[in-house]
Amino acid sequence: MNTQIQHIAIVRLSALGDIVNSAVVLQFIHKVYPNVKIDWITEEMFSSVLENHPLINKLYTINLKRIKKEKSFALLKETLKTLKSTPEYDLIIDMQGLIKSAIVSTFLGKKRHGFDKNSTRESLAALFYNSTSKIAYEENVVKRNCFVVSDALNFEINQEMLLQKEAIFPHLKTFDLEKKKKHIAFVIGASWESKIFPKELVAQTCKELDGECHIIWGSQKEKESAMWICEHTPNATLAPKLSLHELISFISEMDLLIGNDTGPTHMAWAQNIPSITLFGPTTTRMIYETPQNIGIKSPSVVDILKINKNDFSIKEIDYHEVVQKAKGLLEHGL
Repeated sequence: MNTQIQHIAIVRLSALGDIVNSAVVLQFIHKVYPNVKIDWITEEMFSSVLENHPLINKLYTINLKRIKKEKSFALLKETLKTLKSTPEYDLIIDMQGLIKSAIVSTFLGKKRHGFDKNSTRESLAALFYNSTSKIAYEENVVKRNCFVVSDALNFEINQEMLLQKEAIFPHLKTFDLEKKKKHIAFVIGASWESKIFPKELVAQTCKELDGECHIIWGSQKEKESAMWICEHTPNATLAPKLSLHELISFISEMDLLIGNDTGPTHMAWAQNIPSITLFGPTTTRMIYETPQNIGIKSPSVVDILKINKNDFSIKEIDYHEVVQKAKGLLEHGL
């Protein structure tokens, strides 16, 4: 333990699922450094998931995506002003390992830690750090997140700690769910079309399960697919429109979540809720598998250094396998 560590910054700008998986480190840092102040720097569009988190001292939001899209000098100036307004940190940890996150870290202070040049897709990022951690890029993302932080702070985050973790996010809202039923959430959207398990197979899966299936949606397009599923499935209901905080609470009350490789699906693991994640063009390295959080991968071979967004092999996942795994998790409480 380094007793001189009193105030640190974590840089994890995007995306939602990555932020959800990264936030697990907060509880472990505080167990080793109970008095440390932790600030977090993230993209504004993903910031609400971290707002009012009890283990975050201050949340700083920036707009790199908007700057790139709008080519706005005024917004760039505002972002730089935000970064320069931060206090002097004892340590800045870049959990993302990209050039953009490394540059953001540089504006925050002098003592910066991140992945070494062989541990990230953008090796030039390592030039911006004073110290680095070495871990294979192919390694599980949660293990990578934990290692770069624990290595920087000179302590260990092991498998037992991850298996016994507390829920990552607080949840307050209680939904009026019938207690006698099993409640299963389906996350049907994703950032790429090729990540999406077909709505027809979602409907077939729902029909085979004994419980109420709540179809979670975000965009209007997802809502239309969710309504189609509900129309064709007697035990499926349309989930309400949910903010990120409400989504966390809703998922926290489920008995099981099934979904694509996307942020809301990762929230189940974060909240210690049983889950099945379906993978097509990505791999199970994106989740931390436990007895109650499992992945099912399509038959395709994936090169994680060059993801093929045209890999639609998720359609080849047999929904009977999903049903079998789901029934096992529901019946045994695992």
